[in-house]
Amino acid sequence: KDPVFVLLYSSCVTIASVSNSFKDCSHFFYMQTPPAGMKGTNLRRVCQKYADKQRYATLYDSSRHLPLYSAYIFKKSDGKRRMDTPWMYEPQLVSDDESGNMRALPLTEDTPPLIEDSQAVLEDYTDAVEYRRGPLNPDLHQSQPDDKSSTYTLTNVVPLITTFLDASWNPYLDIIRRRLNNFCHGTSFVVTGVTVSGGTLKRDNKDRLAIPKHLWLAYCCPRFDHNSPYEVRFMFPSYGGYALNEQTDHSVVEVPLKTLEIFLKSHTHDQLAPPKEIMCKCTLKGAH
Repeated sequence: KDPVFVLLYSSCVTIASVSNSFKDCSHFFYMQTPPAGMKGTNLRRVCQKYADKQRYATLYDSSRHLPLYSAYIFKKSDGKRRMDTPWMYEPQLVSDDESGNMRALPLTEDTPPLIEDSQAVLEDYTDAVEYRRGPLNPDLHQSQPDDKSSTYTLTNVVPLITTFLDASWNPYLDIIRRRLNNFCHGTSFVVTGVTVSGGTLKRDNKDRLAIPKHLWLAYCCPRFDHNSPYEVRFMFPSYGGYALNEQTDHSVVEVPLKTLEIFLKSHTHDQLAPPKEIMCKCTLKGAH
């Protein structure tokens, strides 16, 4: 066996045995294994539930009011967006009842208390004129109406510069959509996340939302079309990308997962630890 793979695999098995917080939605991760090594003081592992079904998994930083990553299974999609879904919040972050579905905003009198302490609300984006809500699990990577609707929760979105979102990130998400639509023959596992800098969005002179410095994405498709064009084939079974959340110089850079992990390690500071591994080594179906 490849000694590097043995090391990665043994690490993944160890992590999987102790990381039971995602136990109800571990199937959204390749080999049922969340990214290894991410640490912080106020991190919550959320199985995002909509219409009584688990839809994807999110690691949420309740002190920064920001998801650090969302992990989901890509579904072949025509790229159309839902326009009729209300924004939602996550009651699991303020309640021990982990069976609850995400709920529609705006907040009402019967909303659980402390919602604003635990997560972002719509008012946090009201005066953020340069920013838009950017989803980590985007609806254009889902096909069923309920799966699409479930992406419209504020625990799945981060504040992104409008020009970056329109000019770079959304086109990149569509490239990934078409690539996986056309050349992935099995399940595609995707993790999309952020790095954070010191910037924040404020409301009433209080820091409310951490502003991502970078966005990144990694996918794994063990069963793919081996007859795909060369310029695509080397991006399977796994590949990734990252980009700067800025007005300029925000082009997406596509890289192998190991390169992406090295990049994240060099750009994650503060009390957050970067992932040592985004995924267990993504291998061909049946390979050892």
